[in-house]
Amino acid sequence: MQNNIFSGLFVGQNLLTLKEVDSTNNFLKTLLSNSKPVPEGTVIMAESQFAGRGQQNNQWHAEPGKNLTFSVLLKPSFLAVTDQFDLTRAISLAVYDTLCPILGNQLKIKWPNDIYYGDKKLGGMLIENLLQGAVIKSAIIGIGININQENFPEGATNATSVKQILQKDYDIRDILADICNHIEAYYLALKAGKIDFVRNGYLSRLYWFNQRKRFRAGGEIFEGTITGVKQNGLLVVNKGGEETTYNLKEIEFLNKE
Repeated sequence: MQNNIFSGLFVGQNLLTLKEVDSTNNFLKTLLSNSKPVPEGTVIMAESQFAGRGQQNNQWHAEPGKNLTFSVLLKPSFLAVTDQFDLTRAISLAVYDTLCPILGNQLKIKWPNDIYYGDKKLGGMLIENLLQGAVIKSAIIGIGININQENFPEGATNATSVKQILQKDYDIRDILADICNHIEAYYLALKAGKIDFVRNGYLSRLYWFNQRKRFRAGGEIFEGTITGVKQNGLLVVNKGGEETTYNLKEIEFLNKE
């Protein structure tokens, strides 16, 4: 592992940069399965991922060297398994707070953990928790953000990048360092019990929050309003005066129609 100039206490202090890997999450999992302990805050960054994954095994397409694709190891044993979505909130906020000064208030967190600019996807994450009884032994957090990529595959009509938005290149490592500092700050806030601070922050930055919009669920298209997110991460939508909760993949945002 090579040391590095990140200013935080532990997130990013161990940084390993790979030329090419199937997925940084897989690499980190393999590293963890070896007998040698891996320090908390270790970051694996790849110039190219040929099997990057999003939620539900969706493929993540990234042009080599143009985007930020990395994974972070955290050991949030202080978090109950029932509160594991708070880690999703904290990481989403860290990415948002890094990019917002660059991109402005069109930036939002789309439930559960995508980063959107307007109605286009800028990035996302995949958090894989290793549970031990009632606690989270370790969390492997994979993050992908489109930074300098200008052209996307034909099917990726919903994708955008920082460069597409601002028409200029950004230093990927500077953005990585910023995200790591913000991850550490929000993680330590969770550890200090500032749960409401994290939950309220997440809600205030949520895409479509308190707006009447079109959704599809159970084969039905309807208008509804996102009114909250449950402790366990379920999305709360007011549909015809009644609040209904949805899990991942149970509801679709009709933002392309």
